[in-house]
Amino acid sequence: MGNKRVIRNSLIGLATALTLAACGTSGTEAEKPAASNGLEKTELTIGVVPVPSSAPLFIAQERGFFKEEGLTIKTETIQAPQAVMPKILNGQIDAFLTSYVSLITISDSGAAKLKMLAESQQGAPGVNGVVVVKDSPIREPKQLKGKTIAVNVVKALGEVTVSAQLKVHGLAPSDVKFVPVPFADQLAQLKAGTVDAAWLTEPYISAAQKDLGATLLIDTLSGPTEGLPLDGWASTDDWIAKHPKTAAAFQRAIGKAQQIAASDRQALNKVIPTFTQIPADVAATMAMGTFSTSLNPTRVQRVADLLSEFAITKNKVDAASLLAAAPQ
Repeated sequence: MGNKRVIRNSLIGLATALTLAACGTSGTEAEKPAASNGLEKTELTIGVVPVPSSAPLFIAQERGFFKEEGLTIKTETIQAPQAVMPKILNGQIDAFLTSYVSLITISDSGAAKLKMLAESQQGAPGVNGVVVVKDSPIREPKQLKGKTIAVNVVKALGEVTVSAQLKVHGLAPSDVKFVPVPFADQLAQLKAGTVDAAWLTEPYISAAQKDLGATLLIDTLSGPTEGLPLDGWASTDDWIAKHPKTAAAFQRAIGKAQQIAASDRQALNKVIPTFTQIPADVAATMAMGTFSTSLNPTRVQRVADLLSEFAITKNKVDAASLLAAAPQ
């Protein structure tokens, strides 16, 4: 019973944080550095999402990596770059956490030309997947034909990864119906039977298993999507061109933090509850992706190719064009 209460509280807190994000919340500011090191800009506003992928930025702040590079960082909580695109385009937000799906679809639409400065996470087993309730008649993926699957956002990571998994089982995306349901509402809709299955991420998967006895029907970061790049820190091409030294300084600081995130789970466990509303005991046990230490165009091309295959982008995207140069 205690575990259920912890999970429920974490979900309520996380949903609250995301709701606040839509209103444009303020963030934190690190101690100002002693010198600018010749940077074009020294005070940056970074858009963060209250999910584990943002952890390296907070590790970098905590350990003084930004200060060492001559940077002062202020954070602003966001849901997704699409919601704050005016701020990104006018320079009020200098860099931001984004999924590769958003990065690619925004660039493909022509709304903005974005580039990834540093990758945060790659997918790993258990991080997200399709779940069904314990008494569901759906026992294997091919039985999803004609069924309704909840995703947090249509034409995004959930739909792409589920579609790739359905293909393995002889189904096309058109064989199911994807419906948008916020993560915080998906458990209730699963229980009520208004959706047949739901694509969830942690900690929602754990909540579904504990509260509903749900079964993980498909691990959507396995097989054809194993190790798929998930997200990272991006900016506009124009901003990077205008602030090359600043961009490189940001990359160096985040790069150091990524190394820590990739090798020290305790560092992640410590920092995640400080900005996500996820309790420490949940953060310590939930599945997380692999924190990346490099940008790899071949790896990212997998995401672009999936988006093209499932007609989410209009054009076939060259992943190399979406990655910023490595810092000198």
